Amino acid sequence: MRFIDLRSDTVTQPTAEMRKAMAEAVVGDDVYGDDPTVNLLEERAAAIAGKEAALFVPSGTMGNQLAVMSHTKRGDEIIAEENCHIVQHEVGATAVLAGVQLRTIKGSAGVMDPADVEKAIRGEDIHYPETGLICMENALSNGKIVPLEVMEKIYQVAAKHQIPVHTDGARLFNAAAGLGVDVKEVTRFTDSVMFCLSKGLCAPVGSMLAGSKRFIDKARKYRKLLGGGMRQAGILAAAGLIALDAMAKRLPVDHDNAKYMAARLAEIRGIRLAPESVEINMVFFDMQETGIDSDLLVKRLLEKGIKINGAENGIMRYVTNNDVTREDIDTVIAYMKEIIG
Repeated sequence: MRFIDLRSDTVTQPTAEMRKAMAEAVVGDDVYGDDPTVNLLEERAAAIAGKEAALFVPSGTMGNQLAVMSHTKRGDEIIAEENCHIVQHEVGATAVLAGVQLRTIKGSAGVMDPADVEKAIRGEDIHYPETGLICMENALSNGKIVPLEVMEKIYQVAAKHQIPVHTDGARLFNAAAGLGVDVKEVTRFTDSVMFCLSKGLCAPVGSMLAGSKRFIDKARKYRKLLGGGMRQAGILAAAGLIALDAMAKRLPVDHDNAKYMAARLAEIRGIRLAPESVEINMVFFDMQETGIDSDLLVKRLLEKGIKINGAENGIMRYVTNNDVTREDIDTVIAYMKEIIG
């Protein structure tokens, strides 16, 4: 049975081209550094991000945590927006792995104010931890894109205080597509960046961490410490190359489909959303006025072959991806109208 899956853009299936490339991939032992497909992926990722080097990692969370570990020392403090992925969805790993604490900032819809970032930087005092890192995110997990001028100002603040900057770019290519710029226009305002191959780009596994050669050499050793040495990983890297070279180019289709979905959702009684607020491939909406419990909607749509997540803090999220067509969206809307009435 084919499902229509709107839970996330992590649910995409590898393309036929990816499956063929994976089956035919030339591999070596990546821990020894002689897997040619992994090496090619890392070179390609570094070039796309405009950085000296890159590292293939199993997940975005590992990529972010390797960045924190590599940029900081134990006892440091890192600055991040209060709802960013590193704070909310990485299981407290900054404390467990890097031994650092978080200093969170409340942003405007998730976008940090550079002035607030500067205020959060610790001064010299025997009682204070040192500010070891500033973390940004683009695109945000709430579907918003951080303007480049904001990233630039935060990067300038960091440089003024000689603090490195890391960017969680899990959906970096969505941000670039939404801004209508090359990826390097986003990554030039950060010292390191992580971006996913399996969020929207259809690769089955993996993310990239990019930065200076010295930084990546350090991160590579920490990757080994965390058990991330993957041996014949070229089988996975082969899909990653197609993700970067082919699938990133089609993301505007997902963005257009998300705008279409938002317009169709607005037709349904009791659903509240702002269609003009859709910036990437995510649609957020409030269905509380429908009188239908979100868990019931999850159950009823699953019976129709549609997978969604329930509400989080009263808000629903649908995510378009390579495996969701306009016709699929129309099907979802029709069933929702039938259920909600």
